[in-house]
Amino acid sequence: MAASHAQVSEVLVEEKSSVRILTLSRPKQLNALSFQMISRLLPLFLAYEEDPSVKLVIIKGQGRAFCAGGDVSAVARDIAQGKWRLGATFFSDEYMLNYVMATYSKPQVSILNGIVMGGGAGVSVHGRFRIATENTVFAMPETALGLFPDVGASYFLSRLPGFFGEYVGLTGARLDGAEMLACGLATHFVPSTRLTALEADLCRVGSSDPTFASTILDAYTQRPHLKLQSAYHRLDVIDRCFSRKTVEEIISALEREATQEPDDWMSATIRALKKASPASLKISLRSIREGRLQGVGQCLIREYRMVCHVMKGEISKDFVEGCRAILIDKDKNPKWEPWRLEDMKDSMVEQYFKRVDEEEGWEDLKLPPRKNLPASAIAKL
Repeated sequence: MAASHAQVSEVLVEEKSSVRILTLSRPKQLNALSFQMISRLLPLFLAYEEDPSVKLVIIKGQGRAFCAGGDVSAVARDIAQGKWRLGATFFSDEYMLNYVMATYSKPQVSILNGIVMGGGAGVSVHGRFRIATENTVFAMPETALGLFPDVGASYFLSRLPGFFGEYVGLTGARLDGAEMLACGLATHFVPSTRLTALEADLCRVGSSDPTFASTILDAYTQRPHLKLQSAYHRLDVIDRCFSRKTVEEIISALEREATQEPDDWMSATIRALKKASPASLKISLRSIREGRLQGVGQCLIREYRMVCHVMKGEISKDFVEGCRAILIDKDKNPKWEPWRLEDMKDSMVEQYFKRVDEEEGWEDLKLPPRKNLPASAIAKL
């Protein structure tokens, strides 16, 4: 399996008896996923699945992040140069990797000791075991960038308790490790000081039966207390507001709640929604709602259609503008188009969910065939 030096250095591989440890290694970029990293990870995961000597895969990040997302600023630069199809290749490979991880036949442990955002969730949350720590910061910040929660997020956000997934996906709210555990995004919480010992014990696993890894993880896991101001204490308010049919109705419901019981959390939530791209908010809400009734493969195929329309920029150019304002120029003052929610008509939203038929050579996402899947993977299809 030939790989360039850049690929090798950005994904470090350790072999410890029956276990493979993959370390995302772009610490200066907070391990943001480059095309080269995805091109390295996908064949590795497929090869480990076929190799009977590999029983368990661990994935972690170097430095203070697990992975801060996909390298979308590079994609935005390609689009600005008229090369949106390069971005389409990036996203199709990324989504294929997400699908393989979601339907993986061997246990995968993601150690989330730091920042986990966007694409970082895609290469962790789909796995069998997700370890949060006191250093974990999770977010899906795409609506502030003119994008939408992708990488299969319409599958995993829609399966969080109540309408917590809509709250996380629309506002870009940050969750800590305790909140990730409470809502189910993480399966275990382990203090960072115990990670070295945990990893050493996991490397002694000699079976691909997930109960062996699970037993080890259960011995290390703790039940952290949710902070007093945690959004997870507000599930009743979140469910009342984020269960509404439209983004406009969600904001109105929040504003009504705020008049009765104003507080900082409510103000911050309303502010985040009003600052986000109107186009992004509307397509994100529909995407998560559709995800409730779809398998992970269907979600990724739909998200690929959506992201291709986002990159083409024929309905809205908010993705390029959001990347400019937040990631490139960093003036944090995006000029969204359309500017108002009411100007983002249902007919415009509908366009994002259609095939990109008029584009020569464009095809729907073709997911790799899967075989010999465990019940946990079959349940996601």
